[in-house]
Amino acid sequence: MAETANGAAQEAPQLKMNVLAQYVRDMSFENILARKPSTGQVQPDVKVQVALDAQKREAENQYEVVTKLTVRSNAQGTQDALFVLEMEYVGLFQIEGVPEDQLHPFLLIECPRMVFPFVRRIVSDVTRDGGFPPLNLDNIDFVNLYRTELQRRAAEQPAQA
Repeated sequence: MAETANGAAQEAPQLKMNVLAQYVRDMSFENILARKPSTGQVQPDVKVQVALDAQKREAENQYEVVTKLTVRSNAQGTQDALFVLEMEYVGLFQIEGVPEDQLHPFLLIECPRMVFPFVRRIVSDVTRDGGFPPLNLDNIDFVNLYRTELQRRAAEQPAQA
């Protein structure tokens, strides 16, 4: 317990976070280059899109956080697709001690950050096993991703009114 200036005892909430499970809910990898005749050396241009979703589970203090990843690789300078990888990676979390007003950003920033190394490894393995050099994803700034999504939703609100 911490003593405040006026002598009253104040207890800080204790944050507890446990990863209960994590798994691939859905995944597809399409090697488009394999269906086309080989045209020699190709320079890939890779684009990664990330979407996040979180919801409360029936059990108390349990949440499901989904990282939806779409990776598209085109031949540089063209629209010729090389491969497409789509994946939904789910983390199940037990979270206690997070104030209600901070829970949403916590779920969409800290939880995906915890499971991201596993997502990165799966993407690397799948692209390698699919006949391409392993794709090692750069770190994702989940704080920036969260802020961008809030701005997008705020801009959408007046448009709908």
